[in-house]
Amino acid sequence: MLRKVTVIGGGLAGAEAAFQLAKRGIGVDLYEMRPVKSTGAHTTGNLAELVCSNSLGSDNISSASGLLKQEMRILGSELLKFAQVAAVPAGNALAVDRVVFGEKVTAAIRQNPLINLITEEVTAIPTDTPVIIASGPLTSGVLAQEIKSFTGEEHLHFFDAIAPIIERDSIDFNKAFYADRYGKGENSYINCPMNREEYENFYEKLINAELIELKSFEKGAKFFESCLPVEVLAKRGKDTLRFGPMKPVGLNHPETGEKYYAVVQLRQDNKAETLYNMVGFQTNMKWGAQKEVIKSIPGLENAEITRFGVMHRNTFVNSPKFLKPTLQTVRRDDLFFAGQITGVEGYTESIAMGLLAGINAAKLINNEDLLMLEPKSMLGALCNYITFPEHKHFQPVNSNWGILEPLTTTPGKNKDLKKQLLAERALLYTQNLGVHYGAEEFARSEHSY
Repeated sequence: MLRKVTVIGGGLAGAEAAFQLAKRGIGVDLYEMRPVKSTGAHTTGNLAELVCSNSLGSDNISSASGLLKQEMRILGSELLKFAQVAAVPAGNALAVDRVVFGEKVTAAIRQNPLINLITEEVTAIPTDTPVIIASGPLTSGVLAQEIKSFTGEEHLHFFDAIAPIIERDSIDFNKAFYADRYGKGENSYINCPMNREEYENFYEKLINAELIELKSFEKGAKFFESCLPVEVLAKRGKDTLRFGPMKPVGLNHPETGEKYYAVVQLRQDNKAETLYNMVGFQTNMKWGAQKEVIKSIPGLENAEITRFGVMHRNTFVNSPKFLKPTLQTVRRDDLFFAGQITGVEGYTESIAMGLLAGINAAKLINNEDLLMLEPKSMLGALCNYITFPEHKHFQPVNSNWGILEPLTTTPGKNKDLKKQLLAERALLYTQNLGVHYGAEEFARSEHSY
């Protein structure tokens, strides 16, 4: 078999897959249509661009996302190393300067002698080499039609939304203050507090804000529950936001101890600390309406908005119908899918799929047994979930404790102990993969950061 793999898509999954292949001495043709053809959601030509939040989620193994990251580090994820270099303060979360992150990944790809970056749109699935399709939720129409022809399945889709970004210097710190919830962390979030009257004024503007109308073919599509537009949350009930992204608990004023009715949080978006994104404020409001709603928030009356929130359609394939847990297609062993297009949701989850697809494509070329991960690990559980053939209504999933294989003995009602035991089992299982395959299988890296 030719020692080269075609990777379609230079996003998080595609970049990770390319690095994994190159680490194992496999040549890569990495196709990315940007900047020649953009998507409407991306703003740069960088690889691995983060288009929504700049946070990869919690980095603590007491969370499902944190456990997945630790498993990925054991398996030698390259993009998590870049994320660490581009990290900005975000409490227990791993958040990055999205520009620095994308630039570093792009530079490393361009400098790698085994990776050939080709900036053009792919309109047909190659048949002369193994292929990893990691074209993402914003797959071009032509390629989407090609995939549909191959799978024989209609694509599924949902809507995702992006939150606005604010210039720090335009925030009024006579009203806003730095703090992390319950004092945990390094005071990395900016908090804009509200009393009841201020919240009710904000709420009325929000639920009456004018929205961008969906195109006819988009109507009826679903939202992903973990990334609902703020206006959708608000319409579920007057207090929904106060028990969600605007919950005030643990955010008393650090000097006066004052408690608040609701709090809007902003998270650092770049290393220079000049830009902050609004946590949980992804939206489909018209830009004029966004201005009005944002300026009704105490501390943001004079906010300079450098990027407005937008909503975009995310496409994913019906993975349970045609993918194996190795991320190979049922009909063609040398064709893999990776990233959000498989039906996982989240940056970390997308990178994880690219990690596994890259490892397994290399193993296929080397005539080795492919990694078939058990649901004892978070990565194995994700792969098993998205490829479970009995799904009646398949919807995207992110890392969560519920998809892991249950413990053989349960620790009663102690949820924290249960998570701890699940995490310990997952990490031991993942570490044992290194023992089985050889430690350097996952450890070697060609890059300095």
